[in-house]
Amino acid sequence: MAIVGLTGGFGTGKSFVAKIFKKLGARIVDADKLAHNTLKKGSSTYKNIVSVFGRSILDTKGLIDRKSLGKIAFSDKRKIARLNSIIHPVVIKKIKDEIRSSKNEVLVVDAPLICETSLLGLVNVLVVVKSSREKQVDRCVKKFNLKKEDIYKRMECQMPLKAKIGKADYVVDNNGTRKETKKQVVKIWQDLKKGARVWR
Repeated sequence: MAIVGLTGGFGTGKSFVAKIFKKLGARIVDADKLAHNTLKKGSSTYKNIVSVFGRSILDTKGLIDRKSLGKIAFSDKRKIARLNSIIHPVVIKKIKDEIRSSKNEVLVVDAPLICETSLLGLVNVLVVVKSSREKQVDRCVKKFNLKKEDIYKRMECQMPLKAKIGKADYVVDNNGTRKETKKQVVKIWQDLKKGARVWR
């Protein structure tokens, strides 16, 4: 089985690339979705986060408002590091469980922080999605309804895109049309199906 790590910068479009891989037949493990599931009210992760960041991050139903949490956490690198230390071990364990249970020939781990965490050691092929900073910001404004200053703060908390590209086995340039992006992903898929591996 090929375990593919799919990553990129905030707003480079890796979710779109993941959808292409899924249509081609890959099993997708979405780290963001797993992280969101750990925030369920009453879970140990929920309790830890509320204990650290306070009840101001909760909505009227007592659920964690991810936008409020993000605004606080991304305001300071120490705070985002603290949040990651709570969430990442739980998410990484869930990803390992997904890998163990998968019977697919190609499994894609879609995660923003592969290069920054121990996830890099779990994958044997790393795909990095890149796009211009301008397109990143534009996508984030439309998708997440965030202010530009908040987007820049989130970008600063991630490893620079250039550094991620330096670790990549494949780079998908998502600056062009969707058709152009799909063509690149199909080529990677064909390589994987032929048995191409870059064992780490």
